[in-house]
Amino acid sequence: MFQEFVEERIEGDGATLFVRRAGPQGAPPIVLLHGYPQTSAMWHGVAPILARSYQVVCPDLRGYGSSDKPASNASHEPYSKRVMANDIVAIMRHLGHERFLVGAHDRGARVAHRMGLDHRNHVAAMALLDIAPTREMYAETSVAFAQAYWHWFFLTQPNPLPEQMIGADPEGFWKLKCFNQARGENPFSNDALTEYLSAFADPNVIHASCEDYRAAASIDIEHDDADQGQKLDMPILMLWAKRGVIETCFDALGLWRQRAESVEGEALDTTHYMAEEIPDDIATRMSNFFARNPIHAETTK
Repeated sequence: MFQEFVEERIEGDGATLFVRRAGPQGAPPIVLLHGYPQTSAMWHGVAPILARSYQVVCPDLRGYGSSDKPASNASHEPYSKRVMANDIVAIMRHLGHERFLVGAHDRGARVAHRMGLDHRNHVAAMALLDIAPTREMYAETSVAFAQAYWHWFFLTQPNPLPEQMIGADPEGFWKLKCFNQARGENPFSNDALTEYLSAFADPNVIHASCEDYRAAASIDIEHDDADQGQKLDMPILMLWAKRGVIETCFDALGLWRQRAESVEGEALDTTHYMAEEIPDDIATRMSNFFARNPIHAETTK
């Protein structure tokens, strides 16, 4: 995977992140953010295509993969999407990118949402895969949603309940959760799956990823509420899985239009792991969207 990509560790905002990157110098920069319980390996099909025309940066989020797993606290603030977004802005600035594009899936798309609110001048446009806004998903919880996304409620239980239960069989839990979201199939390449399972065998990753979800159900919602109705003002492409929970349980475009000024998108005939199921299509859709919404000079707001 990721032939011709540089691999390095870059200091974020209190955590050092593992980063894969490639692409022609001078090309527009794009950062790709992965979901739970994965790593930047989830972009192995998309990133090389985008790297023909973009400077592509694929970090492991803090707490995941080969990135640092900082200690948490009672408020779960070190795993708030605000802090995780600050990491991404810091590594992009380190690479010389003050303004950039964002492609993000699952938990990474929640980091992207917060980054777009907190760092408006840095984010030119975003393509978000298979999420609705976190606060609204919790607010509109139904039996169907709770049964399908049972991990949202399990992972937020106090430490050490989920950590001990997952730690008894990390591989079994990983496959149960992820294959379940792929309608019982395995959509992952052997190399990517090997990386995912190796990373998730680390108790520190298990704990950090639980903290990610605990933050989402608490401090992240506090941050959302404090925004007092502020909307994302950069263009948003929203793509979601026709054979997934977002399609079944939520009005994806309707919810995003409550949270962003300019949103377009549609459901695609995939399950949750669309970047690995249809990478060529996802890369093309991202490229076309970003070509219509290029990076312009930073403005003061």
